[in-house]
Amino acid sequence: MTDYAVVNPATGETLATYETFTDAQIDDAVARAHAAAAVWGRTPVAERAAVVRRIAEGHRARRDEFAAIITREMGKPLAAAAGEVDFAADIIEFYADNAEKITADQPLDILGDGSAVIRKAPLGVLFGIMPWNFPAYQVARFAGPNLAIGNTIILKHAPQCPESAAILEEIYRDAGLPDGAYVNVYATNEQSAAIVADPRVQGVSVTGSERAGAAVAEIAGRNLKKVALELGGSDPFILLSTDDLDATVEAAVAARLDNNGQACNGAKRFIVVDGLYDAFVEKAVAALAAVTPADPTQEDTVLGPLVSEAAAVNLQKQVDTAVAQGATLLTGGTREGAFYAPTLLADVTPEMDVYREELFGPAAVVYRVADEDAAVALANDTSFGLGSYVYTTDEAQAERVANGIDAGMVYVNVVLADSPELPFGGVKRSGTSRELGLLAADEFVNKKLIRVA
Repeated sequence: MTDYAVVNPATGETLATYETFTDAQIDDAVARAHAAAAVWGRTPVAERAAVVRRIAEGHRARRDEFAAIITREMGKPLAAAAGEVDFAADIIEFYADNAEKITADQPLDILGDGSAVIRKAPLGVLFGIMPWNFPAYQVARFAGPNLAIGNTIILKHAPQCPESAAILEEIYRDAGLPDGAYVNVYATNEQSAAIVADPRVQGVSVTGSERAGAAVAEIAGRNLKKVALELGGSDPFILLSTDDLDATVEAAVAARLDNNGQACNGAKRFIVVDGLYDAFVEKAVAALAAVTPADPTQEDTVLGPLVSEAAAVNLQKQVDTAVAQGATLLTGGTREGAFYAPTLLADVTPEMDVYREELFGPAAVVYRVADEDAAVALANDTSFGLGSYVYTTDEAQAERVANGIDAGMVYVNVVLADSPELPFGGVKRSGTSRELGLLAADEFVNKKLIRVA
């Protein structure tokens, strides 16, 4: 069974529990979403956009309440939680603004007389399986474009986030969606499998671990359902040259500690050219050591706890194993409950477990490389391919490295620059789809050809 509960990671206290749905409740949710699809999909685009815009307004109206929920559920610092709710609102508003564009006919040049267009139509009911690390943002980037298109949503949030799930359902309902157009379910893994297999459900989107993505994709494949996956990452931060090493180190640390180090696209591997390595390490160690994990409800807290003590214990095991296998611990490596100190490892080799693992918490590995080619080769020597960061003062080099990196995203001389209009997603074991931007609106849509003689 899946237990839905609010467990404050800062204190370990269980604040609330929620009943898992019965099978009858799950069937009712699917039936309501299926019935709503017939109505919502035929609602004029302008009317859908107006409702989607009110969903964004609902996020802003309940910003502080929602942020407090996120903080007590998964430990995100309060200021960052408020920023996440703001970003979710911006994403949803983006799809309201662009609803006409993403649903517009696309005329085709044809070989012959007559005309042809691609007309975009909704698929129907979609099932979203969302993670705990961004309770508002992840839902926005799935639900926003698909509601604008005319699909309806069944949403299973992470068991750690039942209050976020509840407030989101209220926000979407209060915006004026027809009954069933957005339905929250507190479902077990077995019930989720049944939802994926249900013939009334036309597609499924998963953001989470490789294990979860593979399990859902297997069920979807057996039932011939479209599946979109956004999974893990071990993103490189490549430093080849810089005019301001202090600012570059500040960016690297920010990209590692964001969301308490629990972001799929966090900078987890610092790859530094030989001539800058020693100075970078000295400054990075000092910057990381200066950050102390603290109470996430305080406005000035930068780093809160991991989502649970179990998560912190797992990170500790990864770091301890790396050290036992020969890695050098430069700073950190200590835990108190769910709080984990910012950590940096060096001298990691391909034979060590951590070389292939994702570190999901405030821990990173730093590597010394000889040159650009070695940096790209090391960056690509991973099963992941989500994002990447390149710092260089050479524009031509930036272009070469960006072309050479096997990843879904490359950010040059900037971090934490996600934006509603920029597509998000990866390759290899990091996923199969794109969210955000206009590309997100192509994931679950019937691109219907209409050819007229």
